[in-house]
Amino acid sequence: MVRRISRREFVSLTLKGGAALIGISLLDALPEVKTLFNFADSQFLAGDSIQKILAGAPTARFWEKLTEKTDCSICHAKGSGNFSKGHKKNSVVCFMCSHNCIIDEGMRGKCRTRVNVKGELKTLVYGRPMTYHIDPIEKKPFYHFLPGSFAFSLATSGCPLSCKFCQNWEISQASPEDYSTDFIPPISVAKRTKSDNVPVIAYTYNEPTVFSEYLLDIAREGKKLGLRSVLVSCGFMGEKVLDEMVETLDAIKIDLKGFSENFYKNITSSSLQPVLRNIKKIAKSNVHLEIVNLVVPTLNDSDEDLKNLSKFVFEETGAETPLHFTKFHPDYKLLNLPPTPVATLERARNIAMDIGLKYVYVGNVPSHPGDNTYCPRCKKIVIERHGFFVTRMNLKSGKCSFCGEKIKGVFQ
Repeated sequence: MVRRISRREFVSLTLKGGAALIGISLLDALPEVKTLFNFADSQFLAGDSIQKILAGAPTARFWEKLTEKTDCSICHAKGSGNFSKGHKKNSVVCFMCSHNCIIDEGMRGKCRTRVNVKGELKTLVYGRPMTYHIDPIEKKPFYHFLPGSFAFSLATSGCPLSCKFCQNWEISQASPEDYSTDFIPPISVAKRTKSDNVPVIAYTYNEPTVFSEYLLDIAREGKKLGLRSVLVSCGFMGEKVLDEMVETLDAIKIDLKGFSENFYKNITSSSLQPVLRNIKKIAKSNVHLEIVNLVVPTLNDSDEDLKNLSKFVFEETGAETPLHFTKFHPDYKLLNLPPTPVATLERARNIAMDIGLKYVYVGNVPSHPGDNTYCPRCKKIVIERHGFFVTRMNLKSGKCSFCGEKIKGVFQ
């Protein structure tokens, strides 16, 4: 059984002896598998060998081998691509996320979790969760999906983004060989959740898109046992992956990290447009959607950014979509910035509510009035919270106990 590991333990393990996490670890199990980057001092790592991981690594989904029939517009403007130039034998294109990585034989994609072995893309994280924990659903945060309940939360390593403010970087920026675990099949995760009397499985902490095959299989097994599945995501998944997610999952929370391409390019090493595309798609599905914006001082906290983000949520997902503005704490590569002032979060909330959004929250500020859910008609508190816990619920069958107004969400 996989051992629970805290972030502090993971940092201590990977940085022991002064070692520093500077990139992708060695990938040298097979003659044709090339070395990428190294840790500064890999002798202190206590993970599984890449040989062991590859021996049990299943073939990934959401990819194809590059051939003359490949649509070159994946990476090039229409008419400018030429397959006969620049691509090696056995190269593949991965559709797991919107980077659409072209991966040569023996190499990995940007997420570090998928490797091209002799022209076949392998997933290095299927069945290999590196951490799990039972969390309040509010921690995700989901405020309108089974409020007050708990979620069996799990993660593997890896992420297609490199957010400079990442507060789970020890997990998201790690590689599969940086930890050791036995294979945990999807049915075991579902049965463990059921035996713990927890109603929800949450895919979270890192970017779960990198273990899409695993989470989809877990969710399907969980559904057979009457369990719900929720995704906590940056929203950068590929379209084919999202198609299956909205058919399988019950709720999705998207971190809309900012509202400018420059912010996404310079701070997250990704792009805004695929995230907006995916949010629109989720909003049109039957999946419950909530959106979070981590407000980072000087980077995405201008009135213009906050207005544009709130207007997008209002116009493209609806006035009842819960929107959370959460407090930034200095972490990872942005230790130079101060925490977000509460006044900034309150300003963001007021902007969103003035635009017409009905459920807007101030997050990471325990006991703030903006952490409660208010009835949009009578303005009374229908869900009162302290930190990650519900302290009072004034709802009857999903309606306000005071005036009978229907509250957006999933409550049973």
